[in-house]
Amino acid sequence: MDGMNVEKPLGRAKSHRRRPRLEAGDPCYDVLVALRRIIRSVDIQSKRVSKESGLTTPQVLILQSIQGLGEVTTGRIAGEVHLSQATVTTILDRLDQRDLIERYRSTNDRRIVHTRLTQKGKEALRKAPTLMHERFIRSYMNIEQSDQKRILGVLEEVAGMLGGEDIQAAPLLDVKSVIGDAD
Repeated sequence: MDGMNVEKPLGRAKSHRRRPRLEAGDPCYDVLVALRRIIRSVDIQSKRVSKESGLTTPQVLILQSIQGLGEVTTGRIAGEVHLSQATVTTILDRLDQRDLIERYRSTNDRRIVHTRLTQKGKEALRKAPTLMHERFIRSYMNIEQSDQKRILGVLEEVAGMLGGEDIQAAPLLDVKSVIGDAD
């Protein structure tokens, strides 16, 4: 075997990196706990809205939009709630099935479909608790503009750290996907 190249068996490659050990008091640990508290509070509020009103957060948001805008088109609702027209249509279908809204064609242009709340929809909306983003808006608007900018900058940085810098999102705080909520 002299003169021959003998290959040594390769050592076992590590299939995963060793996770850093985090402990209370470590700034990274504390940040992750704070993020988890935010996620958990959104989840609890979402369940509370559903329990108290029988509606999902996106459904409440759309009903509120219809109430505020009056007889309105799907496109206008979508713009108001910052969701796609397809998503809003799916949610409106569910609300229509529950007789919370009614849709009808315009007398001037039959291509246009208007939506309005039914009495049952108005009652369901009265039972719905305040949505989390409404509470956040009130609190956020009561702090100094410099603090508002600081919070925004930090949250954008955190979103980037979590890989969310290119994700489009509506200003709606709800854990479940919006389309999933429509079902």
